[in-house]
Amino acid sequence: MHISPGPMDPAVDAVAARLRRLPPSCGPVRLVGVDGHAGSGKSTFAGRLADALGGAPVLHLDDVATHEELFSWTDRLLDQVIEPFRHGRSARCAPYDWRARAFGPARALPPAPVIVVEGVGAGRRALRPHLAGLVWMEVPEEMAWARGRARDGAEQSEFWAGWVRAERRHFAEDPSRPFADLLIRPGDKGYEMLTGPATTPGTRPSLT
Repeated sequence: MHISPGPMDPAVDAVAARLRRLPPSCGPVRLVGVDGHAGSGKSTFAGRLADALGGAPVLHLDDVATHEELFSWTDRLLDQVIEPFRHGRSARCAPYDWRARAFGPARALPPAPVIVVEGVGAGRRALRPHLAGLVWMEVPEEMAWARGRARDGAEQSEFWAGWVRAERRHFAEDPSRPFADLLIRPGDKGYEMLTGPATTPGTRPSLT
């Protein structure tokens, strides 16, 4: 899903500028994770960040997860995306069709200077070593879930009930926010950028 460019936002431009200064983190690629609760605005922010980066590719984790594997997709992402990028090769991803409940044809994703990985769990521990930076959408879970339910409509209410349980369990076992370099708070007049809780001395260069 591509988000149409909105008005220029200083916070988005600032994140893009910081990303350009970072060294590659996964082969020739600077991978940046955009994580947060479902309904927190990850896709919208990721799309605007990609536009600010001159059309950077966005990998949506909704294309990697399935009904049966809401969060148990780590091995698939490592095999299909991370390992190829580490060796300078194109990734090959078969996006999941949530209506057909099946994977579609595989698509090539060539390495690029920056690739945005967007979705719940983008900052999980298995992926963090491969990220140049991690952004967390600073929206409380109940507010985010309410937005998501309103967006998806009543026909998805049963799915949302199961999703909330799964998301709570995932973040209890594998939290992302404590490792975020930046917090992004959506507002009526744009985004507010805050320093994240991560402390990274001696690890990777930070977005901050």
